Amino acid sequence: MKMNKKITYFSVLAIASSTLLLSSCNNDKTDEQKSSIDSTGTINAKIGGAVFSIPSPIQTSLLLKKANAKYDKSLLNSSANLPKYTTNFKKALNLGIYGADLGYVSIFDQTQDALGYLNTVRKLADEMGVAAAFDASLIKRFEANLGKKDSLILLVSDGLRASNNFLQNNDRNDVAGLVIAGGWLESLHFTIAVAKETNNQEVINRIGEQKSTLNNLIKLLTPSYEKPEYTPFLDALIELAYDFDKVEVNYTYVAPTTDEAAKLTTVNSTTEVKINKDLIESISAKVIKIRASVTE
Repeated sequence: MKMNKKITYFSVLAIASSTLLLSSCNNDKTDEQKSSIDSTGTINAKIGGAVFSIPSPIQTSLLLKKANAKYDKSLLNSSANLPKYTTNFKKALNLGIYGADLGYVSIFDQTQDALGYLNTVRKLADEMGVAAAFDASLIKRFEANLGKKDSLILLVSDGLRASNNFLQNNDRNDVAGLVIAGGWLESLHFTIAVAKETNNQEVINRIGEQKSTLNNLIKLLTPSYEKPEYTPFLDALIELAYDFDKVEVNYTYVAPTTDEAAKLTTVNSTTEVKINKDLIESISAKVIKIRASVTE
């Protein structure tokens, strides 16, 4: 049954994968290849003419703070782990993870930790050859605004946007996909922990809402499935998707509103999610296992 399920996933993704593979052979950028990050940091990837939105770490951390979650440094990936990441695959995933950690500590007003994670992100970006995305002016602005939460949120979003644009403009779509996946995985890790701590319904809903996001991530990464390091990672995401298939999500679209002065977009759509505690525990166990395979 599971093998059939896996085959079904890859059958559904075949058209999207073919589109990415064919377009990657063309030096001219087309709408099929482009992706962007909006003013809140929401990642919008365009595949086969369809746009897939993936919540940014900033959005998730804002929700957790709103739910009165306590700052928990143990949830973060320690900067001490950085020397362990010797392959581009691990470096890309953990750049996304550390980026999510940077957003988390910034939103929870942890000034010293924010500076530490900024330096970790810079080091990893430099090792990956994307340090140009974090130019000197961005770093200086970040350091000058330590302790100013609203400013830091915007600066972290700027960093996400800059790194994504750099990777896309330099034909490194596979790396960009891994950075996105790492940030998403870490954000889901935070969300599950806070859901267990607070039993906040809005946070629980955010877990269920990742059903479509996970499918989008699988689509983004599938073109690289045959690469040795990608195969077990994607297989694990697909196993996780089996659990998310059991989540019932009813979505009602309401147009977002944008505050141009604050450069902030508010999502007004509503989602009704049905997910029980046993399913959350099963999802949690899989997320912990996947994250450990990436960070340890």
